[in-house]
Amino acid sequence: MAKLKFKTYIKESYDELIHKVSWPTWNELQSSAIVVSIASLIIALIVYLMDMSFQTLLENFYKLF
Repeated sequence: MAKLKFKTYIKESYDELIHKVSWPTWNELQSSAIVVSIASLIIALIVYLMDMSFQTLLENFYKLF
């Protein structure tokens, strides 16, 4: 019984991936990759600036003591 369910699951999954999923084109993938790369760089820059700000702030705070 479980073997039959698994076989049915595999057939339905294959059918869905081949006939029902809309796959992006190569150009769409390239533009998405560029957007993700730029967003990642911006977020990394923001995190770096926050890290440097907190480092400077804490260094100045510890110099008080």
